[in-house]
Amino acid sequence: MQEFGRLPNMRAAQALVDYLKGQGIDCRTEYLQQGVALFVVDPAQFSLAEQEFHYFIAHPSDPKYLAASWDHGSIDTCLDYGQPSAQLLTQFFTGGGPLTLLVFFSCVLIFIGWNVGYAESLFAALGFFGVTPSATLGEVWRVFTPSLIHFSALHIIFNLLWWWYLGGKIENRLGIATLAILLLVGGTLPNVLQYFISGPGFGGLSGVVYALAGYTWIMGVRKPQSGIGLPSALMGFMMLWLVLGFTDLFGLSIANGAHIGGLIVGLLQGLYDSRKR
Repeated sequence: MQEFGRLPNMRAAQALVDYLKGQGIDCRTEYLQQGVALFVVDPAQFSLAEQEFHYFIAHPSDPKYLAASWDHGSIDTCLDYGQPSAQLLTQFFTGGGPLTLLVFFSCVLIFIGWNVGYAESLFAALGFFGVTPSATLGEVWRVFTPSLIHFSALHIIFNLLWWWYLGGKIENRLGIATLAILLLVGGTLPNVLQYFISGPGFGGLSGVVYALAGYTWIMGVRKPQSGIGLPSALMGFMMLWLVLGFTDLFGLSIANGAHIGGLIVGLLQGLYDSRKR
């Protein structure tokens, strides 16, 4: 089974499950501490289920769900969905565990500070070794903290969307410890590699994001029962973005070393974890 979404209550979840059942898509539900997780039994139907899930979030009162509950379930299941905006907010918080959300909001706060006049002081405090004369090897946090710095809106939006989507999956399905290992290793070793390639003037969560992508993809291929996975189309997009980073097509300064290093970290960790029983 593969998780394709989460909803705040069982009534809403059952309504969607009833509809998908009518479309020939077999699904299961699982109660969580916050909300309900939805799983598709056949991974080949994941994309269809996920597409319908996003439509349901935006149109929870569509009559087709009421009709599905009449045909395949109980009409009670489609009552009290809540407002779509409230569901989106709930989806955000239930889709990410404590560590996912902590890193998400830490990056947002640093980005706000960066853009209200504190860029120089933040870079001096959080940048890699050598970013200032006082950034010595004794300040060990500098191996990781560049991962929390973002230089533009596009930079932070791209990274945090992937961080929430992939990191939330890993934390909610496999636990905070697995995500913490990927965060620390994927946020340090790729930074070291990037430093030797381009010096200390870099930042961003991209290395971690590629670690999560590599890990999620290979776990979905080798151990689908783990409940996580990355569709091949999305993994292909990540690989295309990695390749484009070497072309200077967009005129952006892209940390290609961190991307490659993070991907290797994620693949290796995924290969190791997928061997566990």
